[in-house]
Amino acid sequence: MSIDGWRRWLLERWRDEAGLLAGLFAVGSLCLGFALLAEEVIEGGTQKIDDAILGLFRGQGGPAGPPWLVEMVRDITALGSFAGLGIVFIASLGYLLLLGKRALALLMAAAVLGGVTLSTLLKMAFDRPRPEVEGAAKVFTASFPSGHAMLSAVTFLT
Repeated sequence: MSIDGWRRWLLERWRDEAGLLAGLFAVGSLCLGFALLAEEVIEGGTQKIDDAILGLFRGQGGPAGPPWLVEMVRDITALGSFAGLGIVFIASLGYLLLLGKRALALLMAAAVLGGVTLSTLLKMAFDRPRPEVEGAAKVFTASFPSGHAMLSAVTFLT
């Protein structure tokens, strides 16, 4: 192999390894960030922030905030609902299968079903109660971690 060939080979390996290291660093950093946030939630360190944010909206048209805000938040929440994400998931899965992309369909199914499983297990482990807000939609799962955020990220980004 010539010197140029060796140089190209080394540059390709370095790029591959640098990308792998950057990815591992990003995943590790995100896991550490989640662990730090989870520790604060367990210790009750986030309660003051929650109360302050809820307090901003009380007395502005109702216990949950002004009517336009309640409707806007409800609409945005619907994008991450189980039904909304289920429609996106089934449609995407069907589209990938129609294109003959079985491996991508399997990846998407594994990612979304893994996300649902992980979200459920984490909610059961932390079991953080939701704040009591008059007039708010009834939700029957724990408040941490956010299933809407986690499953939306998994579904839409996959």
